[in-house]
Amino acid sequence: MTKTPPHDTRSKQTKVAAKPRSEKTPIFRLLAALALPPMQAIAKFDIQGRENVPATGAFVLAPNHYSNIDPLVVGVAMYKIGRMPRYLAKESLFRVPVLGALMRKSGQVPVQRSGHSRSNDPLAGAGQIVRDGLAIVIYPEGSLTRDPNLWPMRGKFGAVRTALEQNIPLIPAAQWGSQHILPQYSKRISLFPRKKVIVRFGPPVDLSEFRGKPIDTAMLANATNLLMNDITAMLEDIRGEKSPDKRWDPAEHNQSETGRIEPS
Repeated sequence: MTKTPPHDTRSKQTKVAAKPRSEKTPIFRLLAALALPPMQAIAKFDIQGRENVPATGAFVLAPNHYSNIDPLVVGVAMYKIGRMPRYLAKESLFRVPVLGALMRKSGQVPVQRSGHSRSNDPLAGAGQIVRDGLAIVIYPEGSLTRDPNLWPMRGKFGAVRTALEQNIPLIPAAQWGSQHILPQYSKRISLFPRKKVIVRFGPPVDLSEFRGKPIDTAMLANATNLLMNDITAMLEDIRGEKSPDKRWDPAEHNQSETGRIEPS
């Protein structure tokens, strides 16, 4: 009588740790199927600094902002490197048929820009994204830059505050070329010729001197200045130009912080 050999458990003992589950969930693959073909038809993407983006885990991505198509450009770049972006988006967008459903399904966060209650805190929804180990995109300028030459303007504290409160990396990003697809405040997309769009991810901003300390306005201002310096330096290199000596401040030019600014 032949004995049945004992069950071999070696494969279980030597099993290599499973690879992290892809963030390219069905909803993001659907969004990519809708967005990638037209975006790649009108733009040639040059994605730089991929090695600076964490392969796993939560982080804040802080890009410059000067065209209404920027979130789509950054989203395409993120998809191409395997990380799926979550945005803090205007609450009104979630009421748009189809678009609102897609935004909710993909984990985007609705925010109300008016009011001062905790429920209206635009960063209140960031915590859950971080706890899930995901990437959140926060534009440090808060809106399209008011600088007439599209240089980064004065930064707000949201990106830095989130990185410090949640103790996660803060990745600066500079992108250039979107303005040739959709000029600032324009509603008309330029389809031809195909445009070159550069997206560069920088090394994490060095926030070591601020971490673990009480967060106050002075700290946030200093840390945000470091972030804006990193973004501006990358953009100078991409554009091959020198930025203004002083960063644009809307308050000094009697401009509102949000909303459309008509060209002078």
